[in-house]
Amino acid sequence: MTEKKPFRFGVLSSNAISGQEWMEKAKRVEELGYSTLLVSDHFVEQISVTPALTAAAISTKKLRVGSIVSCNDFRHPILLAKEAATIDLLSNGRFELGMGAGWMKNEYDALGIPFDRAGVRVSRFEEALQIVLQYFGDNPVDFSGKHYTVKGNGGLDKIPRPIQKPRPPILVGGGGKRLLSIAALFADIIGIAIKTRADGTGPDFTDMAISLKQKIDWIQAAAGERFDEIELNVLAVTAVVSDDAESVAEQWAKRLSAPTEAISDSPYFLFGDEEQIVEKLQSFRERYGLSYFAIREPFFETFAPIVKRLTGK
Repeated sequence: MTEKKPFRFGVLSSNAISGQEWMEKAKRVEELGYSTLLVSDHFVEQISVTPALTAAAISTKKLRVGSIVSCNDFRHPILLAKEAATIDLLSNGRFELGMGAGWMKNEYDALGIPFDRAGVRVSRFEEALQIVLQYFGDNPVDFSGKHYTVKGNGGLDKIPRPIQKPRPPILVGGGGKRLLSIAALFADIIGIAIKTRADGTGPDFTDMAISLKQKIDWIQAAAGERFDEIELNVLAVTAVVSDDAESVAEQWAKRLSAPTEAISDSPYFLFGDEEQIVEKLQSFRERYGLSYFAIREPFFETFAPIVKRLTGK
């Protein structure tokens, strides 16, 4: 890696029993030094991404907010871009737009949306990403593809304009070669994920047999000269600060039928005492260029001392 980007950390949270609880949670995330509050985009038991991020931004001062990631098939790309511009305006330039091709089949079934094979969903996503980028450009959107046609000369006002210029940063999340290669061409941040099963039932942990280095090599090959501009992100499956990291790793290895060593050396599974995790994160940045780590809500309080030690360094 030719450049080390400073560490930053986000919290993935998607639930609240009241508006007050949600806004207090956002303030706590900010207080603990996290860079970003992130919300996923699903129809399972969780709050809705757009109003939740808007409320979180309005209730904080410096905290960035972002989707991780908005499912392309749930909304038209022009609607997504307009929502992104609006949140960026209302947050005074603190929004990160996460985009993905969609993967959870039961949601598609519940909505009556065809769950096309992965190649079709990725092709549709690629077109949508180009439309979003055009929306944030200076000219009217003019796009004609296999899945979308947008003629922006009439009936499409690009209002509001975002605060961040030329646009809010775009995070693309994915685990397969094609999606990561598309991300390498267009995204500002790439969330390198564990690939999901073809049947849409969840993460395919056998994908961990493909080394993280291999995935980053795919990104680098597609990105070319712009590779150094891209921020690399990982959403940790779990992050346990513990003096008995070996035991925790063994439990996860048994659960996933994976070698303990593979779990212990994965940025998706952060185990250890404070010093061990700090060393692991520094190693992941040195070896892979990873600098932006998202932590799930159950772990963000106990993980905070690590965030304090590494953020911005």
